[in-house]
Amino acid sequence: MPSTEADLVGRLRAAGCVFAEDEARLLTTAASGPADLDAMVARRVAGEPLEHVLGWAEFCGRRIAVDPGVFVPRRRTEFLVQYAASLVAPVQRDLVAVDLCCGSGALGVALAALLGRVALYAADVDPVAVRCARRNVAAVGGRVLQGDLDEPLPAALRGRVDILMANVPYVPSAAIALMPPEARVHEARVALDGGTDGLDILRRLSAAAPRWLAPGGHVLVETSGRQAPHAVRAMTGDGLDARVVTSDEWEATTVVGSRGDDAAVERTAPQVTGRAE
Repeated sequence: MPSTEADLVGRLRAAGCVFAEDEARLLTTAASGPADLDAMVARRVAGEPLEHVLGWAEFCGRRIAVDPGVFVPRRRTEFLVQYAASLVAPVQRDLVAVDLCCGSGALGVALAALLGRVALYAADVDPVAVRCARRNVAAVGGRVLQGDLDEPLPAALRGRVDILMANVPYVPSAAIALMPPEARVHEARVALDGGTDGLDILRRLSAAAPRWLAPGGHVLVETSGRQAPHAVRAMTGDGLDARVVTSDEWEATTVVGSRGDDAAVERTAPQVTGRAE
């Protein structure tokens, strides 16, 4: 085991950890003792994501539990959540929010923390992710369901969802092999693979969204810049008003689809650094 902080940083840096000093501090703080630290460092040096080693990821200022194998929420996706929050006007009832392909449940938990009165439903097809998400979503009083995309949602939610967020898998199948090992090896393929052009799940979501959204409701999906125009066409074809919003700060691209009656929502988002295209 590394006997000094310098040794620890050296091992991490030699393994390719760009932020070795920061990781060393996090691992040292998280470890219960020298033996535990040595085991955690060994896992990290072997290529396991730092978040899986620590057991949590920071997202929107919160610690989100992330179990081994579960998709690690990316910091760029904070833009989607903050933009979603900016769309919601004050209402005299609990908002209904849905987080599909939820993984750890990070998006729904962060949105509920930002907005307060939210009836949150989350769903994922992966049972490992569902178990993890239930631990996180319980903190905000939400429900996590297991099933394919929107299939497990209660029928009573049809036409009542104010915000539907989905960090759908959008990596083209052939590009999975080019991803960093941290993702390619340690995250479930079902959370990454979006089909031939990366848009298979997004198209299914686009087709499903209109039956769940309330008038004035929104669906938000993260994509790549290259995929965004195709995603807009899919949503427009499914009867939604669609647009692209981007953030240079987060290096993020989100496609937003809206159902009718925009009087119930706020278009401006002064607290979010982004632009509509």
